[in-house]
Amino acid sequence: MDIFSKIAAGEIPSYKCAENDEFYAFLDINPLVEGHTLVIPRREVDYIFDMDNDELARYQVFAKRVALAIKKAFPCKKVAQVVLGLEVPHAHIHLIPMQSEADVDFRREKLKLTEDQFKAIAEKIRGEFV
Repeated sequence: MDIFSKIAAGEIPSYKCAENDEFYAFLDINPLVEGHTLVIPRREVDYIFDMDNDELARYQVFAKRVALAIKKAFPCKKVAQVVLGLEVPHAHIHLIPMQSEADVDFRREKLKLTEDQFKAIAEKIRGEFV
């Protein structure tokens, strides 16, 4: 079981933003901006395009619902969707509230947030998730 599966199963703590039977959304612990969220399938799959079409469609619809909650919780021009990362062999989508493209530069310094700040951010997104 990989680290993201353990997070979705509750074996490793996370700042949950949204979930259903198939997918789980939680705050990135090294965020670019407040509200930076990861969305994963509960099923272990390494590459997003290894998902069958129906599962991928449901994944995108779930991510859209999370993005709409993020946009309400953290007013921004758009919520970026980024699929990258080779460090964890589990498909994941980064949802990042952005005012400009600079907000999605993964080379920039990450925010240092306290546990209370993470909890408040996750609660804000959960409160807007429909």
